[in-house]
Amino acid sequence: MDDIEARPLKTLIVDDEPLAIERLQLLCARQADIDLIGTASDGEAALRLTEQLQPDLLLLDIAMPGKDGLDVARALSGKSDAPAIIFVTAFDRFAVEAFDVAAIDYVLKPVENERLTLAISRVRERTAEPRNDEAEDSPWAEEFWVPYKSELRRIVATEIDRVEAERDYMRLHVGPVSYLLHQTITGLEERLNPEEFIRLHRSHLVRRDWIAGLRHDGGGVWIACLKCDTEIRIGRTHLAEAKKLAGR
Repeated sequence: MDDIEARPLKTLIVDDEPLAIERLQLLCARQADIDLIGTASDGEAALRLTEQLQPDLLLLDIAMPGKDGLDVARALSGKSDAPAIIFVTAFDRFAVEAFDVAAIDYVLKPVENERLTLAISRVRERTAEPRNDEAEDSPWAEEFWVPYKSELRRIVATEIDRVEAERDYMRLHVGPVSYLLHQTITGLEERLNPEEFIRLHRSHLVRRDWIAGLRHDGGGVWIACLKCDTEIRIGRTHLAEAKKLAGR
């Protein structure tokens, strides 16, 4: 795929619903940057055609009988000639798993032409990035997909100011906007770089540079004062780590 930047993306549609394939075919016909080379109705066929046709891009459904879309992505993961993947699905609950298999975008059905155009532009941006084959993959999450209205948005981890637990969901605060992510706070803490984020309470994770100061209330309770004028009570089990921020 050395000349990928100079030509339309060779694209394979994978979906077990004929009407969904037909809709994507019509949308792809309106995209100048797409060269549709085939379709597949299940995961096994997708892997066979990927090997035979060498597509640049898969428009890949997730919920399919047999090998589902995530299985296909995992099977292709790590291959030097693996195609870019845009998941096209009716369900937003697979966003975390989609991130784990390094898909470039996650588009919810019914797909709109403008949304597909945006996803394809993201593929172009990613393929245009210079590769550093000697660089080691970071063990920490660099981005998340989160539901927002009728789409999923990509949130860069370093843009998150703080995280607040709400039952089985995490509320990611990004400036004046917040997003809900279906993830436990312990699971999310394990994915965030500890040099950038700190656990202050059983219900709160905060970006370290978002903490403006620490305050003692005189009753044995410590408070973290954030740059957004929010205050968070520091849990006892996290107090020693928090005090290290002030060199104490």
